[in-house]
Amino acid sequence: MTLHILATGTSRGIGLAVTTALAGDGVRLVGQATAAIDANTIAADLDRPGAAADLWDEALDRLDGQIDVLINNAGIFEAAPIDLPDEEWLVAWERTMRVNLTASAELSRLAVRYWQARATGGRIVNVASRAAHRGDSPAHWHYAASKAGMVAMTKTIARGYAAAGILAFAVCPGFTMTGMAENYLASRGGDKLLADIPLGRVAEPDEVAAAIRFLALDAPASMTGAVIDINGASYVR
Repeated sequence: MTLHILATGTSRGIGLAVTTALAGDGVRLVGQATAAIDANTIAADLDRPGAAADLWDEALDRLDGQIDVLINNAGIFEAAPIDLPDEEWLVAWERTMRVNLTASAELSRLAVRYWQARATGGRIVNVASRAAHRGDSPAHWHYAASKAGMVAMTKTIARGYAAAGILAFAVCPGFTMTGMAENYLASRGGDKLLADIPLGRVAEPDEVAAAIRFLALDAPASMTGAVIDINGASYVR
């Protein structure tokens, strides 16, 4: 049986590693990026109202009308210090919420309604963050809040639709060696931050992708609602 998967944020980092981890295995995957990078990637700016719905429709078209798994990975990490001018701070907050949370919610809603209409099960895997549980820097209120929202949304979907075979999971990486994480580590004093990680290093994208692959393909149904931490024991709940 071939599984049809839509994954967002696949141009680099964790998302790109996900496409590699899911290559083969009877999977057809369509990715998303702000700009298309190959024939299997749809260009969609998730900061634009309506982009999530357009992405869903185009992905369905490319996957012959079938999506079995949705992986919400797209996200941004942009500083918004509280001493910014009011309007700039609000713009940054709303952009982060739209890309990180609202677009994921729109896609998840479309997926749930699609699976309900077809009376089939499906899986949603949301990529949240350690910040959902322990917060983030004073310049990243919006990022932490958006990722906490993803965790709460995941649990709500799991509780609401498990009886219909619609499953939802989340992963919460700590620092991961993507370009985004590298820049942040450098800007905040990498050695000091690494000292807070008992493992002694940040996660590699393929480690996070391995967990996402498991949830997307193999996790038992009774795991629905699970939130998996991948942070080198830097935050243990």
